[in-house]
Amino acid sequence: MKFNKFIGFLCVAAFGVAAVSCSDDDPKWNDEGSKVDLPDSRVYILNEGTMAQNNAGIEFYNPSGVNDIISDIFYRQNSMSLGDVGQSMIEYNGYIYVSVYGSNYLSKLNSACVEEVRALFSDDADLRGGIRYIDAEDGYIYASFYGGVVAKIDARTLEVKAKLNTGGSNLEGVAIEGDNLYVANSYTKALDPETGKNKYIYHTDVFVIDLKSFSLKETLVVAQNPNQLVEEDGKVFLISWNYSAESYELQLINPAANNAVTKLGYATNMAVGDDILYIVDSRTDYSVRPYVTTNTFSSYDIRRGQMISISFLKDAPAELSTASVYMMAVDDKTGEIYIGTTNYSASNGDIYRFKRDGSFVEKFDCGGQNPKAAVFLH
Repeated sequence: MKFNKFIGFLCVAAFGVAAVSCSDDDPKWNDEGSKVDLPDSRVYILNEGTMAQNNAGIEFYNPSGVNDIISDIFYRQNSMSLGDVGQSMIEYNGYIYVSVYGSNYLSKLNSACVEEVRALFSDDADLRGGIRYIDAEDGYIYASFYGGVVAKIDARTLEVKAKLNTGGSNLEGVAIEGDNLYVANSYTKALDPETGKNKYIYHTDVFVIDLKSFSLKETLVVAQNPNQLVEEDGKVFLISWNYSAESYELQLINPAANNAVTKLGYATNMAVGDDILYIVDSRTDYSVRPYVTTNTFSSYDIRRGQMISISFLKDAPAELSTASVYMMAVDDKTGEIYIGTTNYSASNGDIYRFKRDGSFVEKFDCGGQNPKAAVFLH
């Protein structure tokens, strides 16, 4: 400790030269244990894989290079598969956190995708239903689970500190705004005694959890089968997979107006960045063979509260208009937009990269099946 303080004193005392030198010598990221050298700027793509195939993975992509890709860097770094169904991935305080639904665990990775800690939940009766989506705040990871429980997990050790039974069933997307966690309660699968077959009961709940007391604050009524949640500029956006509507329903939850819920239109996927909500509405005509999908890209100006029907993409490749969009993500620093498409289990999916202004940069193989999420390190 005395040595570290002395070095720090030298850096400050010789500010003109030494401080710069000491800063330059410090590594930008924690890459301890890495088997490969990586640039400072990094994009990691989580590939969901196919259920029960144990083929989830994480691809590394260098945004400043050309075709600088490692198709499954998690396997490369850890000599093991990520597991069954990569569900959610976030960056928090320079670390990467990944939830793997089928294998039912949460992993903490360093900035080079080397696993540091893993928390398994299969032996916990409350969490046995499977981990779904994650978000982070004030040193904790908050995770939704099938079975209706939200877990508060220490971000450093991955120790479960508290569990909250919401009274819901299969919980999906989560988003944090202020001191509140918003959680989607999607559906219940139950056996129909008359037919002997499973039936789905779709819920209309978004739970609002007070993070300070970690207790249920209120329950919002939304379109049925709520699923994806994101937050931007003090607003929360929700997509409900409402199969009874003409397409999935896009809604705005406004915390500043007592969590009033407003329908904005239709969307099947979304991402946020720079106070803009980027939207795609995918519609498939199942009456023809082969099926035909049509994608409509639009956006919502969050500050102005205005829907913009013109596509935010300027020169997208023609095939993107009919591809199956599985993921959208925005690089917080550059504003670049990444759109992931899937061929399901037939072959690897693709990523389409666009600049902030919507101009096309390149298309690349995502390194696995069903690209689900992306994180960006700079």
